[in-house]
Amino acid sequence: MPLEPLLYAPPTEPRLVFIHEDRDMVVLNKPSGLLSVPGRTPDLFDSALSRVREIHACAQAVHRLDLGTSGVLVVATRRKAEAVLRQQFQDRKTRKVYLALVRGVMSEDSGLVDLPLICDWPNRPRQMVCHATGKPALTQYEILERSRHFTLVLLRPHTGRSHQLRVHMASLGHPILGDNLYGEQRPGERLMLHASQLGLFHPYSGDWTVFHAACDFAAHISPVALDPLEPSTPDSISET
Repeated sequence: MPLEPLLYAPPTEPRLVFIHEDRDMVVLNKPSGLLSVPGRTPDLFDSALSRVREIHACAQAVHRLDLGTSGVLVVATRRKAEAVLRQQFQDRKTRKVYLALVRGVMSEDSGLVDLPLICDWPNRPRQMVCHATGKPALTQYEILERSRHFTLVLLRPHTGRSHQLRVHMASLGHPILGDNLYGEQRPGERLMLHASQLGLFHPYSGDWTVFHAACDFAAHISPVALDPLEPSTPDSISET
């Protein structure tokens, strides 16, 4: 079934929520409903990047979050910093932690989802599991809380495929709440997926730095209780 046209109505207040700012980069807590970068048409121009460029004219994106995903988003403000940051994301030297509220009560306290993904081309932007031609995709999960109908999950992606966390949770039979592609989105419901923490090497000093963004649907979860995000080391989980 073809998707309905996107009705883009990004939040306007607060316009930007800064977590960190220096001469090389800014770190934002991107709200759900705001594009990371401008779309192809004028009605999709408003984005985290275009808003940052109102302050830092040379700002460049180094990674993205889905429209519905909130949380830590890094934007480079100098060309040299852009190259260093972008390379870290490409080489998987960054470390990420997400929080998700999923439908149903998950039985296992932790686990690993190892399912290769590929674009479902006739139904793009949907992605799908394909063991024949899909690219490796790995997600670790850990249960934080269970309620009668929902589960709060900590997610650690070891790869960065499009919609990886959304597809992997749905594959377990527990789609993320508010997911219009792989689950069920109720009127006015946001995607309950939040980029809670991001660890990276500062592009100028080289110091390992971890940024945390407060989560509106899990405000009671302290960053101390989450993954400490140690500096990048070779993954113990094979992708081959």
